[in-house]
Amino acid sequence: MPEPDPQGASLLRLAHVSKRFGGVQALDDIAFDVRPGEVLCLAGENGCGKSTLIKVISGVHRPEPGAVMEWEGRDISGLTPAEARALGIQVIWQDLALFPEMSVAENIAFERNLGARPRLVNRKAMRAEAAAVLARLDVDLPLSMPVGRLSIANRQLVAIARALVAEARLVFMDEPTASLSQRETDALIAIVHRLSAQGIAVVFVSHRLKEVLEICTRVTVLRDGRLVGTYPTAGMTQARLTELMTGASFNYAPRPEARPAAPLLELRGLTRHGEYHDIDLTVAPGEIVGLTGRLGSGRTELALSLFGMTRPDAGTILWQGQPLRMRHNRDAIRMGIAYMSEDRLSLGLVQPQSIADNTVVTVLDRVLGRLGLISPARKSALVRDWLTQLRVKIGQPTDAVSTLSGGNQQRVVLAKWLATAPKLLILDSPTVGVDVGARAGIFAIVDELARQGLAILLISDEAPEVFFNADRILHMREGRLIEEFIPARSTLAELEEAVHA
Repeated sequence: MPEPDPQGASLLRLAHVSKRFGGVQALDDIAFDVRPGEVLCLAGENGCGKSTLIKVISGVHRPEPGAVMEWEGRDISGLTPAEARALGIQVIWQDLALFPEMSVAENIAFERNLGARPRLVNRKAMRAEAAAVLARLDVDLPLSMPVGRLSIANRQLVAIARALVAEARLVFMDEPTASLSQRETDALIAIVHRLSAQGIAVVFVSHRLKEVLEICTRVTVLRDGRLVGTYPTAGMTQARLTELMTGASFNYAPRPEARPAAPLLELRGLTRHGEYHDIDLTVAPGEIVGLTGRLGSGRTELALSLFGMTRPDAGTILWQGQPLRMRHNRDAIRMGIAYMSEDRLSLGLVQPQSIADNTVVTVLDRVLGRLGLISPARKSALVRDWLTQLRVKIGQPTDAVSTLSGGNQQRVVLAKWLATAPKLLILDSPTVGVDVGARAGIFAIVDELARQGLAILLISDEAPEVFFNADRILHMREGRLIEEFIPARSTLAELEEAVHA
């Protein structure tokens, strides 16, 4: 990838950018610049101001007076969203903002068909335009297929193609690899390199620090709404970048090898056709067992069966040595199994409801009063207890859970399930969309739960997560367990090489 001239003129330059919402200082005297064809990382913990800065640049928010905003040396103060798009500023948010019922071609050519006057849609021209921009990306997608039927990786490509149709010159990508496998991530990175070679600047927002350091030439770090600095990625380490983002140091070392104990859960030959096959697995009290592999390897499908959401076709589940049959997830909860889904936004939490309501939803029977109605005092005590134990940072328990950062939302999900007093906790990708500082806090809680005797099955496609936080690691591929790693007796490089082979 061609590296921009370090002394080259900026495509976009900001200085003294501040933004306040009521009594909250979201941005405080930020300086920021991007050069043509550059791949820059915008890094920081959730709540540090990244999204606010992007919305200022894309015209959604107007900065406080005194801000300097220049595009190729020209003043662009007072930018509106329409003016930002006209300049070539495009933002691909994590939710992609696509229309799932519309076709690939319709989504790609959508913006070109917006206008003040109604007119007939030229579908032939739309298909031609979509085909041309996909060819520019060296990508082949079915133009007539509804976007909702595509994989997440291919939806990303549709969003990128739509930005190019709009003649993008600066593209912000918000957590573009959060839900991608390593192979899909590699393909996306190749696309980013192609955009850079065409002179299009890309600003990458990601919590995956390893890929940030591989793909970007510079990284701009924000912390608590202030600029920490902009640094070349050459020579930068993940540990150093983490320190810059959080202001704290983290020690990464594998857990000491644990002594084997009698299993709480044991699987023998568990099979569900088309999803997972012949699974042998044990998890003991106080043990953290990691389950890793690429997306699509069958990990979540196995977890759903362990939580009673689906039924295996063959094999045996033993619970404390006795055969266990579950008709639905209520049986699993009754036995002491809790499951934190990888999709906290739609499955883990009810976003419009309050923090308190989300916390007690699994244990409503415990907060009922004498007349069978919810007792405000019991509910308040339970909520206060768990939010204090898990150190959840909130305004008021009555606030909508959607007002919390990703890390604090995950802690609320944990509180919801820990309130059921489980014996086995299944964590499915617990740090998706969670920043590095919040990740450390979540895993500190997980470690303490294991020390208290909770059995934990930790599922993640990020090899470092399981390597540094599990006692044993099981590698799953195409629905089968193929090997086991003991972090105390192996290396992260060996695990990563196996997973990504």
